[in-house]
Amino acid sequence: MKKSAVIKSEALRNIVAQISSGELVFPANVRATLKIQEALDEPKYGTDEIAKLIIQEPLVAARVIAVANSVAYSRFGGGITNVRMAISILGFSTLRSVVAAVIMRQICLAISDNAIREKMEYLWVHSATVAAMAHLLARKVSKIDPETALFAGVVHEVGGFYLLSRAEEFPALLESGTEIDYPSADQSHELEITRAVLQKLMIPKRVMSSIESCWHGAPVFPPVSLGDTLLLANHLTDTVSPLKQPHHTKQTVNTGKIDFMVGNKSLQEILDESQEDLGSLTEALIH
Repeated sequence: MKKSAVIKSEALRNIVAQISSGELVFPANVRATLKIQEALDEPKYGTDEIAKLIIQEPLVAARVIAVANSVAYSRFGGGITNVRMAISILGFSTLRSVVAAVIMRQICLAISDNAIREKMEYLWVHSATVAAMAHLLARKVSKIDPETALFAGVVHEVGGFYLLSRAEEFPALLESGTEIDYPSADQSHELEITRAVLQKLMIPKRVMSSIESCWHGAPVFPPVSLGDTLLLANHLTDTVSPLKQPHHTKQTVNTGKIDFMVGNKSLQEILDESQEDLGSLTEALIH
């Protein structure tokens, strides 16, 4: 084993040890947003109470309104300008996705190292693109809950975000030749870290299972389960995770190689007619 790989392995073991002792290190700006995520799981909180919490966090408020005005949700013609109305349109299920998206962005913004931040930015673009695609596939192909699919897409690379957020403290994680290449089935430390972060974000077990299917699952066409849908979304999106390939590359997927009939339409036809929906939701999540 190369010395750099040994050093990286030691860094991962240190992070796992911290997690095992109950220490998950998040930037200060993330902690406030995590409180909103916690409040969404409290039955005592209704729309008014959640709206008050969100208004105190401008980045969350802006993202909630942007998503409510996206083509995928603007059944009232857009023009939503207040948080309470946006919450009413999105519902708490979608709101969890939006809040999780903001957490990803806040982790990026807390990093001062330009190289790490750039990698995080590309990782977020990948995550948002997969999330929008998963939402579309759930609605029009697998016929499962699209809001759960959106949420799974938003958080499916959260372990990678966390590792990148610790790279300033543990630079060996990104030394030349030791790309995180995350996640893969034989990297138990990374998987343990991911599970811990997902639990901290209070991710439901069903969503966690769907994310794990992306690590070692096989594609199913047409998709049936949440895991199938998330895996297909990863195959169809044109933005590659920077933790797997050089981060200035884009993969142009030939969807003709992944095509099947859904009722009286092909997958390709569904994708072609849904470009506006996909683009609008992706942009709302990214920015």
